[in-house]
Amino acid sequence: MIPTDDPGEAAAARTADRALKAAARHSAGRTAAVFGSSLAAACAALAEPAVLGHCLDLLLRGDPSGTRWALYCAALTAAEVLLDAATARLTGGVDARSAAWLRRRGLAALLRTAPHHAAEHAPGETAARLTAHATAAATVPAAVATAATAVLPPLGGLVALFLVDVWTGVAFLAGVPLLVLLLRAFTRASGASVSRYQRVQLAMAGRLAEALAGARTIAAAGTGEREAARILAELPELGREGRRTWRIYGATVARTSALMPLLLYVVLGVGGIRLAAGALGVGGLLAAVRYAGLAAGAGAVTGRLAAVVRGRAAARRTAALLGLPPLAEGDSEHAADGPGTLELRGVRVERAGAVVLHDVDLRIPGGTTTAVVGRTGSGKTLLAAVAGRLTACDAGQVLLDGTPLEELTSGALRREVGHAFDRPALFGESVGAAIAFGAPPRPGSGAVRAAARAAGADPFVRRLPEGYRTPLADAPMSGGELQRLGLARAFCHAGRLLVLDDATSSLDTVTARAVEHALVDEVRAATRLVITHRVSTAARADLVVWLEEGRVRATGTHAELWRDPAYRSVFGTGGESAPAGRAGGGKAARRGAVR
Repeated sequence: MIPTDDPGEAAAARTADRALKAAARHSAGRTAAVFGSSLAAACAALAEPAVLGHCLDLLLRGDPSGTRWALYCAALTAAEVLLDAATARLTGGVDARSAAWLRRRGLAALLRTAPHHAAEHAPGETAARLTAHATAAATVPAAVATAATAVLPPLGGLVALFLVDVWTGVAFLAGVPLLVLLLRAFTRASGASVSRYQRVQLAMAGRLAEALAGARTIAAAGTGEREAARILAELPELGREGRRTWRIYGATVARTSALMPLLLYVVLGVGGIRLAAGALGVGGLLAAVRYAGLAAGAGAVTGRLAAVVRGRAAARRTAALLGLPPLAEGDSEHAADGPGTLELRGVRVERAGAVVLHDVDLRIPGGTTTAVVGRTGSGKTLLAAVAGRLTACDAGQVLLDGTPLEELTSGALRREVGHAFDRPALFGESVGAAIAFGAPPRPGSGAVRAAARAAGADPFVRRLPEGYRTPLADAPMSGGELQRLGLARAFCHAGRLLVLDDATSSLDTVTARAVEHALVDEVRAATRLVITHRVSTAARADLVVWLEEGRVRATGTHAELWRDPAYRSVFGTGGESAPAGRAGGGKAARRGAVR
């Protein structure tokens, strides 16, 4: 294990090792084939010197069987070459399968966790963990298999040296303790250096992703040079760690390269003395020299160890995603029948040890539109995430028609609860596919167009070169058009509850008003929870929930709350008159809204 004094780092190393073992089990058959072919190649390499030495003795004596043994030598050499080729091919397959497994598991863990846990890793870091680091980590299963067999030729060669002639074995054995010390020092020193290198690399990748996401802001501010300097601030450290790693590797290779020929010369000298004394034949001397070469092949073991060390260090970065806590789900495929009544009972949410939602109790009747308002940082988006179970609450329960959301499967939950966001991300090959994207069943083209009309997106989509079939890459959109497609997607998949998190913030007033009307009259969602900063949206809602510092300060109709100057200040106005609301909606919504 890579040495570390940090308990967190030690735990990460154990998690990485478990992930690597699981990846090896995923390709157990292929990994076993790598081990088997590598083992067979090592056995062929061990048999070759003995067969070659015996063949040489036969040929020198003029024995007719020498020709047959020469054929044996050729067959062994060919087998070794073919087995090495097979090992290389199988290793590539195992590496690819292991990388795919690690990436799938890492991505699945990222998608299963709550958004705030996923946000702990910057986008650039996440990309690096799932690409370059997963590729490096994936080499470990096959590298361990070949490293295990790479030890066989040196050890087998040493044993064979003793069998050929004890004194040649003793001569070689004299330098082995120094070789073991070199390999041990290499493993410890390179492991720590590679780990530091990858940590700095991740940090730089994260800053680069941030800069790319904010490229327009950087250009507008004229801070390009400053951002470049910030991104590359740790480049000297990266260079130092990279050079240190290669210095360690180079020094180890240089020392072993100097030690191995010296041992070979010693064995050759002792073998020559034994040959002159008649204790060793010419074939025996040839076999001893070849076995000494195999025993001196510890450099191959060094290369395998280097691959394992680099891979395990990379696995610790990728395994950070595997350790993300999943958002718990139940096994129920259906919520209880009902109109979409949403209840929050004693909901409390903590972040970084601080309470950000304080014991929220709400009952939102089915079939109503509820607006959630409050100043920036009051907890509106978090309340929306909890209501739709994009994140779990630390205490309390959220129920839909009496069914706790945590009891539903992920598929059932997404069928019943739809979401639209202020900055939607679109997925799909075309504009129509982006609107249809979501939990099954997949909506038809008629439903897609109806949702686009309700969201005010149909006119601009029809103006695109291929309409709804236009590839997303060929459909440049403004912020408002992007929001309309996000709304259309949410409308297309609306279930019993539809959560709109500031999803009309980029729309002009006329379009926003048309969307609000469509939300009530055309969208099939039973209950609508709308996070908003617009006074007109709050005025048209059946119920308004006013949040302040993570607490529900008040609930009621917009007209009722408008009498409070503090409520009016939420919208940045001190006016006394309330915009016209929905007639008759307030009283019906207010009954039972607060426990």
